[in-house]
Amino acid sequence: MAKPQSSYLVCLAFSLVFNLLLISKLYVGREWELSWSRRAAEEAEYVAAISCSGHGRAYLDGLTLDGKEPVCECNSCYGGPHCSEFLTGCAANADSGDPYFLEPFWMQHASKSALVVAGWHRMSYTFADQSYISAELERHIRKLHAIVGNAVTGGKYIVFGAGSTQLLNAAVHALSSHNSSSSSSPASVVASIPYYNLYQMQTEFFRSTDYVFRGDASLLQNISDATNVIEFVTSPNNPDGQLNKANVQGPNAKAIYDRVYYWPHFTAIPTPANDDIMIFSISKLTGHAGSRFGWAVVKDESVFQKMTMYTLINSMGISRDAQLRALKVLNVVLEGGGKDIFEFGYNTLRKRWEKLSNILSVSNRFSLQKFAPKYCTFFKKTRGPSPAYAWVKCEREEDKDCYAVLQEEANVYGRRGSHFGAEDRFVRLTLLRSQDDFDLLLQRLNQLVLEESHRNAILSTI
Repeated sequence: MAKPQSSYLVCLAFSLVFNLLLISKLYVGREWELSWSRRAAEEAEYVAAISCSGHGRAYLDGLTLDGKEPVCECNSCYGGPHCSEFLTGCAANADSGDPYFLEPFWMQHASKSALVVAGWHRMSYTFADQSYISAELERHIRKLHAIVGNAVTGGKYIVFGAGSTQLLNAAVHALSSHNSSSSSSPASVVASIPYYNLYQMQTEFFRSTDYVFRGDASLLQNISDATNVIEFVTSPNNPDGQLNKANVQGPNAKAIYDRVYYWPHFTAIPTPANDDIMIFSISKLTGHAGSRFGWAVVKDESVFQKMTMYTLINSMGISRDAQLRALKVLNVVLEGGGKDIFEFGYNTLRKRWEKLSNILSVSNRFSLQKFAPKYCTFFKKTRGPSPAYAWVKCEREEDKDCYAVLQEEANVYGRRGSHFGAEDRFVRLTLLRSQDDFDLLLQRLNQLVLEESHRNAILSTI
């Protein structure tokens, strides 16, 4: 009687093993058994694997050689088919705020941040609830602010925009029309020098009868009719990294806080911001400037409605693809409470700032903005500066155009102080670009300072 029982056990064991294999095939195997997405995944990995000698990138949407092989797009001062040739006479690019410094982070998190999107993804103008924003993305944004502790979102509304750029003017429109019923004069739009020049450019470009750009906030007292005032406050400031506050006070003064740099990789977070209008974007948070996605945290419902209507009329909402990518990268940011990306970003910028400061510290000709160590509630420690930009001043009386001095004597180009409403004795140098760009910037500045020291040594012997 033992033999039938033994056969039964063997059959049962075989059945269990067979079913486990089927389950494994069905559920675990899905990770590698692709169907329609296989070709897209292979193309993406193939293009991403093109090294371009470490001095450039190939892209799926880039140019191709003979319609087949993707062409390398080289970093500044590199050329050739594989970006292997250094262009010795090339100027060091310290102008734009392209946040390439975060590119290595995303390469380290390639599998978690990659996207494969079906050709039929979100073809409608709206989501299923007839809204233009992803409820899941909004939830992630609120969660991120709570974890980082850089903004209060409870009891407030969130507006999505095409980067911070669209939202800045949406806020001006909302606040100026909000006040137009109580005043026949256009609202005065101001900002404290040095300020991000897009504020002036956009305000003047749209030429609205509801608002006019008046320049420096400190000159407001010279304006004959300043009943309604809209002040742009950039905190941390672009270009000098200072944690600014509104200068204009009063019942008819409204502030738009541009807080795109208010993240732990750029500044210590002393306390959650709790302003009436706060604007953020993934451009500086994650480095995905090309996705053009930003959001505003708004206290007043009427202002929220007007900003929302502005974005709908202007662009019928924000790209569903941009929202999907933002959701994907924010998922990565939220892993581990955001520490991975913020520690990476902070350490990168801190080291860059220290290297640049050390070079210019031995110069009597150039000076940098000053920062005091601050306690950061996110990192739970006192930390040093890690600004996005160096705000350089030429100290010599004859060096009235610092941009020209750096361009002519060091072959470095930044951004003139007059672009920020300041004197041209100042120039902004970016710390955000690729390591290639930053290394070349350091090399050129170091050579310039060495030449200064050499001249001073010669003069001291005369």
